[in-house]
Amino acid sequence: MSTKLDQLSSWLKERKITEVECLISDLTGIARGKISPTNKFLDEKGMRLPESVLLQTVTGDYVEDDIYYDLLDEADIDMFCRPDENAAFLVPWALEPTAMVIHDTFDKQGNPIELSPRNILKNILKLYADKGWKPIVAPEMEFYLTKRCSDPDFPLEAPMGRSGRPEVGRQSFSIDAANEFDPLFEDVYDWCEIQGLDLDTLIHEDGPAQMEINFRHGEALHLADQITVFKRTMREASLKHDVAATFMAKPITDQPGSAMHIHQSVVDIKTGKNLFSNADGSMSQLFMNHIGGLQKYIPELLPLFAPNVNSFRRFLPDTSAPVNVEWGEENRTVGLRVPEATPQNRRVENRLAGADANPYLVLAASLLCGYMGMVEDIKPSAPVKGRAYERRNLRLPITIEHALERMEACKAAEKYLGEKFMRGYVAVKRAEHENYKRVISSWEREFLLLSV
Repeated sequence: MSTKLDQLSSWLKERKITEVECLISDLTGIARGKISPTNKFLDEKGMRLPESVLLQTVTGDYVEDDIYYDLLDEADIDMFCRPDENAAFLVPWALEPTAMVIHDTFDKQGNPIELSPRNILKNILKLYADKGWKPIVAPEMEFYLTKRCSDPDFPLEAPMGRSGRPEVGRQSFSIDAANEFDPLFEDVYDWCEIQGLDLDTLIHEDGPAQMEINFRHGEALHLADQITVFKRTMREASLKHDVAATFMAKPITDQPGSAMHIHQSVVDIKTGKNLFSNADGSMSQLFMNHIGGLQKYIPELLPLFAPNVNSFRRFLPDTSAPVNVEWGEENRTVGLRVPEATPQNRRVENRLAGADANPYLVLAASLLCGYMGMVEDIKPSAPVKGRAYERRNLRLPITIEHALERMEACKAAEKYLGEKFMRGYVAVKRAEHENYKRVISSWEREFLLLSV
């Protein structure tokens, strides 16, 4: 541990860092932590936070008392947060030389905290490692740029680009439409290069000012860290250019939602060989089982892929998002697409996750579903050829309430994720949904106010 901290200390001193943002991810994916002068950060070798932050909702509320005190110490004790020297990133937008360092969380005895999203992902990766396997992932992040809006009752609007005009219509893959925001994305790419983020391509998606950033394939924990950093970076760059960036799953009425597509494969740790392909280049049985596991267990763990009431608006008919767990080759209408690739690059693309999902939990869930298929020898359905939106055999739960009920009852996944995590996560999402139900929407005022 001391050697690792020495490496981190040298890294901070070489870059003349004066301030460190010490952070962890809560269940929603919000960065929580403390900002510390570098000298204090190095002296204390970490930080302490109340473990209750891991049961905090997106609104800042907490779960009901009976669950809260059943899952946490009644004294509201601290957890111990240790910096990961492989998860240190510069903060290019800060006025003073600043770094953000992602931490892992432990109890007083040194045991990993069971409610920690980063620990959950680490646990799933260990399942693979114990089999001699290593997952490889490549996330694709969709998001919208919008006008800045201080009133949540007002619908979001497309921002002005360099031309001085807002975008209208559908501009999928348009270079000119993406170039409208060149100054912003020049900052994004510069800042991400400084941070060492493995960005690949920028794409203009279907919606007005809807974009997609692709990450290069790599190790899952490191990419979850990168997505966490990227979201903060994208928001900061947008504010600098007087627009907003949102990763809501469905931010604008009658426009496409934003997904986090996850390309995933599994290689042999010793040989590096892709386990999804046979020696003759054909699809392996393990690949079929991996898809079978995704098909069986994604509907059971959907709140990890679609964590908010807004997430389920992506799954409405005719929204261009997949609404089932069918699979097919080179088919973008299914939830599980198998892109055309060489045998060594064979993978499945999970198209169901929303951009609003916690990156640690959604990667953990997607990899766990595939893992369970591999160890349980689950056979997939027949691949789909042609349009899959109307298929009803493998549909998803259609509300967050139904999805939480199914997740709560999934004992097969609880074996790997842990009872404490399952109960805590479901409780947080139920608390958020109760809060949501108290708000009267503009739709209700528009259509019911003077009509019923």
